[in-house]
Amino acid sequence: MGTLGGHLVAALLLLIIALYYSVLVSLALLRGQRLLKPPLPPRDKRGHRWWRLVSVEAVVKVVFSLIAIVPELFYPPGTNRMVMVDWEDPKRPFVFKDTWQHVTMYGFFLFSGVVDIVSQACRARQNVKLERAAEALAFCVLVLLMVNHIENKSALESRVHALFMLPAFLVGVVLVIEVWVPDQPSLWLLKTWMGLVLSNWLLHLGVLMYAPPSGQPWSGDNPVDLAFVTTFFCWHLGLGAVVLAAIYGLCSLWHHRVSSWKRAPGAKYQPCPLREGSEEPEKFRAGAPQLDGGV
Repeated sequence: MGTLGGHLVAALLLLIIALYYSVLVSLALLRGQRLLKPPLPPRDKRGHRWWRLVSVEAVVKVVFSLIAIVPELFYPPGTNRMVMVDWEDPKRPFVFKDTWQHVTMYGFFLFSGVVDIVSQACRARQNVKLERAAEALAFCVLVLLMVNHIENKSALESRVHALFMLPAFLVGVVLVIEVWVPDQPSLWLLKTWMGLVLSNWLLHLGVLMYAPPSGQPWSGDNPVDLAFVTTFFCWHLGLGAVVLAAIYGLCSLWHHRVSSWKRAPGAKYQPCPLREGSEEPEKFRAGAPQLDGGV
C-alpha cells in the first residue's frame, strides 16, 4: 500500500463496501427493520447451492482481501516480499516492515470473511455474534497497527495516518457494541458514516502524499500545510454526511415508488355490483340490438 496505486485500490474497495452499507442502512430505516441484516434461515432450508449458503458480504471480504494482499507481496512483477528476515545479514534484521503490516491488516479482514463463511455454510444455524466479533477484531487490529505504522514517519504522514485512525477506531467500537446490541439504528448510521469518511480520506490521503494536484509535495515542516490537512479531514466528515443523506434520499424515492406500485390495484376483472331490480341490466339489453346493428 506504500504507493499511490496501493492507496487507491484499498480506498476504492472500502468505498464500494461503504456505499453498499449506506444503501443497506437506508432501506432498513425506511422499512422499519429491527435488524440491519436479518439472519439467514437454517442451513437445511437454504438449498444446496453455494450462493444460497453464504452471504455476498462474506465472499466480498475474502475476494477483496486477496486482491489487496497479493500486490503487497508480489507487485511489481518479479518482486517477492514474502521474506521477513534478511538471513544474509549477520544481524538478521527484519525487512519489509510496512508490507507485513499491510498484509496483517488485510489478513484479519480475510479471516473475518472466512469466519462468515464457516458460520453460514458449515453450521446448522448462523452465528451472527461470532461474525460481528471477527469483523470488530479486524478493525481493532487495523487501529493497533496504524499506531505503530506512524512511528519514524514524517510529520505529514503521521498527521494523515492519525486522522485515518479516528474513523477506523469508531467503526471498531461500534462493531464491538453491536456484538451485544445489534438493533440500534443510531449505531448503523454512525458506522456507515465513519465508513464513508474512512474510505474517502484514504483516497485523499494517497493523492495528497503521492500526487498532489498542485505538483508541489506537501511539507511536514510547514505548520500551515499540517493545519490544512486537519481542515480537509473535517471537510470529509461533512462530505460523508452529505453522501449518506443523498443515498438515503434516493432510497426513499425508490422505496415510496415501489410501495405505491404494490398498493396500486391490479387490472383484474371485477363483477359490477348490481342490486336486484336495478335498471342497469335493462338499459344494457335495450342498447344491445343497436350495437349489433352497427357492426
